[in-house]
Amino acid sequence: MLLAEDLLLLVTNDATGRLSVSGEPVDAGLGGANLVELTLLGKVDVSGEQDQGRRGRIIVRDPSPPGDEVLDAAPQTLVKRQGRKPSAVIRPLGKKLRRVLYQRLTARGVLRAERRRVLGIFPTRTWPAQDPSRKAEVRQQVTQALVGTAAPDERTAALIALLHALKCEHKVVDPRPYQLSRRQLRARAAEIAQGNWASKAVRKAIDDEIAGAAVVMGVAAGGAALGFSR
Repeated sequence: MLLAEDLLLLVTNDATGRLSVSGEPVDAGLGGANLVELTLLGKVDVSGEQDQGRRGRIIVRDPSPPGDEVLDAAPQTLVKRQGRKPSAVIRPLGKKLRRVLYQRLTARGVLRAERRRVLGIFPTRTWPAQDPSRKAEVRQQVTQALVGTAAPDERTAALIALLHALKCEHKVVDPRPYQLSRRQLRARAAEIAQGNWASKAVRKAIDDEIAGAAVVMGVAAGGAALGFSR
């Protein structure tokens, strides 16, 4: 399972099949997850002192396909943007990714696709759980790290950092059974997010892109509300 797939499972409600977080920030998070996946595979990195050119820029270490149908096109996307800031590749990596991952998870029997109508008029598709075992496993790993019972590995730390950037760790792990407040849970997530699961430049790019997408969503929602009130 890809890091992006685990993230999508965690932010999708098992019963309703809908996102528990706004779509645009999630899409940025999925793009960030793919970037992290590629860095963990040694395919891409952020330039350092040993590299030519400016530091903190995207550099492709290995342009060969990773061997996963979702990731195989990513190295070419990165080659075209080599030398740019990490933030420049997150949105392209996340473009149309959500639907592709939903369909893949459905094909594997993890989710099921359902068609519904909003207000009885507008058609929409939802993705409720079919086999919740994978999500339960990942949630357990995240929970153990956030409540302090286990040190996270790189992938779990990256996943927690993505949830922290989306401001939804409390939607994945209920802090109350562990005698924690949301603030304490978020502080622990922030601590893990500052770890060495990825370079500082990649971590900042992911945070900035998700925050930017959330702002855009907020402005759009505010504009729609003002238009309706008129």
